[in-house]
Amino acid sequence: MNPRQTLKNMANTMKMAKKPDKDEYQQHLRLVLLGIAGVGLIGFTIQFVFSVITFGR
Repeated sequence: MNPRQTLKNMANTMKMAKKPDKDEYQQHLRLVLLGIAGVGLIGFTIQFVFSVITFGR
């Protein structure tokens, strides 16, 4: 928990960080959107199944 070492680590991280190029950015964007769509589809499926089950009663 040394503040100087923490600041030094933060500075080193910023020096090593680079801006992604267009292809890398698009690949990450596709993966994120695919993940969001997948989670949404799972949630929709669960909600639909339970609404059909309760409607049958």
